Amino acid sequence: MDKACVLEKYKNEDEKMLISKLFDKITLMEKQNKVQTTDFLSPIELKLVKDVLNSIGFKNYDIYGGTENAQRNIIIVYPDKLEPVFAENNFDYNSLCNCIRIQNCVEKYDHKVYLGGLIKLGIKREKVGDILVFDDGADIIVSKDISKFLIINLQDLTRFKKCEINLVNINEVRAKEQQYKEMKIIISSLRLDNVVSELANTSRNKATEILKQERVFINYKNEIKPTKIIQEKDIITIRGIGKFVLEEITGNTRSGKVVMMVKKFV
Repeated sequence: MDKACVLEKYKNEDEKMLISKLFDKITLMEKQNKVQTTDFLSPIELKLVKDVLNSIGFKNYDIYGGTENAQRNIIIVYPDKLEPVFAENNFDYNSLCNCIRIQNCVEKYDHKVYLGGLIKLGIKREKVGDILVFDDGADIIVSKDISKFLIINLQDLTRFKKCEINLVNINEVRAKEQQYKEMKIIISSLRLDNVVSELANTSRNKATEILKQERVFINYKNEIKPTKIIQEKDIITIRGIGKFVLEEITGNTRSGKVVMMVKKFV
């Protein structure tokens, strides 16, 4: 496992930092012979880390985010002695993650308000997993090392003063089905620059610039080629714009343009 050789394959400094931290976690796990974890990773970061682990043939890892369809997950690396524990699903994830449940607030808040409250308390985004918002409040997945701080300090924020805030067993997190907004786009071809132009509601030239800025990902892998041909069911992420599923090509217009149904994550 040559850390330097792996890092040479990546030019982006953020990617290099993420991979370097991963190797540090593996080294510490082997030295201490106990579980180590990453921070919460976005889907793009998770794809990168999984690719690295698979490329070096590292098998002793688990992915966890609190719910089956979690968007933000930690990667757990573990020693050989714990292989049976993870294989039989007997690991206690409460030792790594907790759920903060906020309920019965005076107002109904959205995802942005809950995240803003955490950031106002000085919490880094990577210490927070999914924020699952419901009509009566939210379940917030967090690293165990910040959970007590949040229980003590969240209620000091004006927005949460009259809310009920509790620490909940991670197994009791309320699952929430991913919400989408359906939309129809009409594109001249299946080239990526055409798709990005429509999804970002901008010109082809601006879409090309967005690609050059490395802000576009297909199935969580960065793509900069404007001529890349997209496929049905591809997941397109545009940083600063949103995440989309290219659901189905439904036909063509009289002028030959492609009609496609798209779902935008909300």
